[in-house]
Amino acid sequence: MHSHDFWQALDHLAATCELVIDRPKGSRHPKWTDYVYPLDYGYLRGTSSPDGGGIDVWKGSAGERIDAVICTVDLLKKDSEIKILMGCTEEEKRLALPHNENQQGILVRRT
Repeated sequence: MHSHDFWQALDHLAATCELVIDRPKGSRHPKWTDYVYPLDYGYLRGTSSPDGGGIDVWKGSAGERIDAVICTVDLLKKDSEIKILMGCTEEEKRLALPHNENQQGILVRRT
């Protein structure tokens, strides 16, 4: 599979699965209330990820195009997953990256 195929597969998921924003920009995390979501955050309904929920999505202000993913490792949950970035500016991509000692992530931009 080539990287083009990967992005097309994500585009297909986004086109066929409803984006549910369950944590709007400015809302607080339900468990870690000090954390305020810098962007809209949600998931693609009907998909699955290692944590048992849907595939996570950060939704930015620059449209609907999937422009990157973040690959994360969470030391507290002892898991790893991807988070889709949809319509994110460069600043929004930076805001979506994990910023704590328990979760690390790398940004993979669409080429």
